[in-house]
Amino acid sequence: MTRTRITLLAIAALALFAISCRPIPTPAPIPVPIPLPIPEPEPEPEPIPDTLAKVMAKGVLTVGVRGTSPPFGSINPDTNINEGYDIDFARYIAKRMGVDVEFKVVTAVNRISMLIDGDIDILVAAITITPDRLEQIDFSHAYFLTGQKFLTHKGKFKTMKDIEGKKIGTSRGSRSEQRVAAVVPPNNIMSFDDYQKAIVALRLNKVQAVSTNEAILAGQLFLLERNPATRGKFEIPDIWVTEDRYGIGIRKNDRNLLEFVNETLLEMEQNSEANNIFQRWFGPKSECPINRGSFIITKITESAGQEIAAEQKTEAEQKTETEQKMRLMEKTRVIRKLLTAE
Repeated sequence: MTRTRITLLAIAALALFAISCRPIPTPAPIPVPIPLPIPEPEPEPEPIPDTLAKVMAKGVLTVGVRGTSPPFGSINPDTNINEGYDIDFARYIAKRMGVDVEFKVVTAVNRISMLIDGDIDILVAAITITPDRLEQIDFSHAYFLTGQKFLTHKGKFKTMKDIEGKKIGTSRGSRSEQRVAAVVPPNNIMSFDDYQKAIVALRLNKVQAVSTNEAILAGQLFLLERNPATRGKFEIPDIWVTEDRYGIGIRKNDRNLLEFVNETLLEMEQNSEANNIFQRWFGPKSECPINRGSFIITKITESAGQEIAAEQKTEAEQKTETEQKMRLMEKTRVIRKLLTAE
């Protein structure tokens, strides 16, 4: 009996020992809730600029203008004062606002970026209204109508055919550069930062013609005629590229300023100030006489916008056709050279 009890106690002790030696099961981890991502706040809508209010508050209208493109914008060497067709329009706009005017000289390359970046309030710099530019900035009603031509050595060019194979200078980044590329192969185009440099290249025979709007060319021809060394040596032959409308550039959605400028332009047409300014700089008694014709400042209509877009499409088609012709001419020239060599 005693032995049996001892045996049972031993078995019980072993059982307890075995149980105590078993690994304690690890409890299942308590799931930690994953926090939901906090949605980012929607970006603030871009504020609509109100340049008109800012200009009225500071009392100064800062205008981007040309500095070397008479009769639109240049600096009088005697007085060191800005003068020109664009300058007079800018002064009238500032006067109607009741503020002073400050001029900043721009180039064809930087004028749009200076407007967008806020370095200037408006852009009055002989800039053509185009669909591409309308995607970047807004434009006022057209305040000037002109056409693109060529400034050449006298007697050298009579028709567009005479232009073939010649080096043509123009302004880099300008509408004129794009348009001349529709009638002249790109390899024959030399682009400059401003027209003054292009004219220097023309005088040195690095280019045989300079192409831009007739009014700008008339201003450059005036400077050449004023110089005894170049007087009588250059001309603007009756060779047309296209027609251009100039507008005043304003930042996108700057509605109050755009409305004010458009109202001012219409007022200038109605009270004859626009025509007076034209006659001052382009009339028969001016140094750069051209004909204003039937042009008047009027509201931009939807049909006018469609006309500009159609014109741009036509120019693109003309450029493609010209490039195809030039490639064909080049292939023909190479084939003829090979046949001659044989």
